[in-house]
Amino acid sequence: MTLIDLTPAPAATARANALPVAIIGAGPIGLAAAARLTERDIPFVVLEKGESAGAAIREWGHTRLFSPWEHLVDDAAVRLLGASGWQAPAAGRAPSGRELVDEYVAPLSAHPAIAPHLRTGVEVLAVTREGMDRTRTAGRSRAPFALRLRLADGTIVDETASAVIDASGTWGQANPLGSGGLAPLGWDAVADRVAPALPDVLGADRERFAGRHTTVVGAGHSAANTLIALASLARDEPGTRVTWLIRNAAAARISTGGDELEGRGALGARLERLVADGRVEVLDRFEILRAEPAGDGVRLHGRRAGEAAAHDTDLVVAATGFRPDLGMLRELRLELDDIVEAPRRLAPLIDPNVHSCGTVSPHGYRELAHPEQGFFIVGMKSYGRAPTFLLKTGYEQVRSVVAWLAGDAASAGRVELTLPATGVCSTSAGGCC
Repeated sequence: MTLIDLTPAPAATARANALPVAIIGAGPIGLAAAARLTERDIPFVVLEKGESAGAAIREWGHTRLFSPWEHLVDDAAVRLLGASGWQAPAAGRAPSGRELVDEYVAPLSAHPAIAPHLRTGVEVLAVTREGMDRTRTAGRSRAPFALRLRLADGTIVDETASAVIDASGTWGQANPLGSGGLAPLGWDAVADRVAPALPDVLGADRERFAGRHTTVVGAGHSAANTLIALASLARDEPGTRVTWLIRNAAAARISTGGDELEGRGALGARLERLVADGRVEVLDRFEILRAEPAGDGVRLHGRRAGEAAAHDTDLVVAATGFRPDLGMLRELRLELDDIVEAPRRLAPLIDPNVHSCGTVSPHGYRELAHPEQGFFIVGMKSYGRAPTFLLKTGYEQVRSVVAWLAGDAASAGRVELTLPATGVCSTSAGGCC
């Protein structure tokens, strides 16, 4: 294991100290980091690939979260918004993704303390140290970070920062459907017949799915949401069929009994009833190896229970979970777990074979630190491939990280989050619920 310097306040040149902290991503976690930096009077810039803050959430905005409002907002953000007259949504109700953006993320991004420092339509292509690839050591911690950006007009530029907080999430980085972690052979030929996770089946995407046979691949809550929506569509649209394809004998992650969250448990119970009633057909123990066009649809070739098998469908929904985009970080010195691709100290705390959302312990800068001093991955991306992310825990991450950047060792090292006994999960998209 590489030695990581965990002393607060990174050593830097006067020039580096004068530069802003670069926050990648203007979702709830990135904006919480901005609110924390505002309170510490540390300059920052927020770089958002989408056209507006919360752009990724809007893509699954029709989906309802499992957690109530009081567990979906950051304390520093609430202080900032409250001072300008913002009223917090009523506690006890779980919002949709669209409501989360409209009632919280958008007002936060428009706050006068944040809006001037938010740049939308800016894609971060790479992060490195100015003048240094990952092999150079001398003077490395004193060199500013350099970010290569693609601007909204297509121009590519390099800009510098004193530190980097990567809160870019994992949405849009779907796990491939092949059982070996790769796209099935022939996938390019059927890509136009594959929908990403959480399509708006009963809304904007209704026409695409009505009267057709859709196969949902995946064993998590994103798959469950889509299967339930498709079954509802099938009641009203003749010819609509629904198949649920999973690799194992059962979808263990979709719990129906003793669930920490009532809404999440109810989701599993609804899906069980649909399967029992024959409204959702289950194709279990199926490993996808190859795909090819079959008329206007798709033929999936693979193995089922060890035997060669094929499955025909009109459309496929890829609800197989997400993974972090690490390519943009290639020139940085990272210390990641070999299995879940999370920071090595964090990985044992979020192992999905052991933990659910409610059993992940709060953690901070120590668990998130890398050999690249001043660089942190936070939020859903920090969990790598583990689907156990807790939004409230993400807020504690950035509180601790910003305290470290400010040189406040006592605050950075102190856990300031007490989780409710039931646990609280973030969303049904790219997380555990």
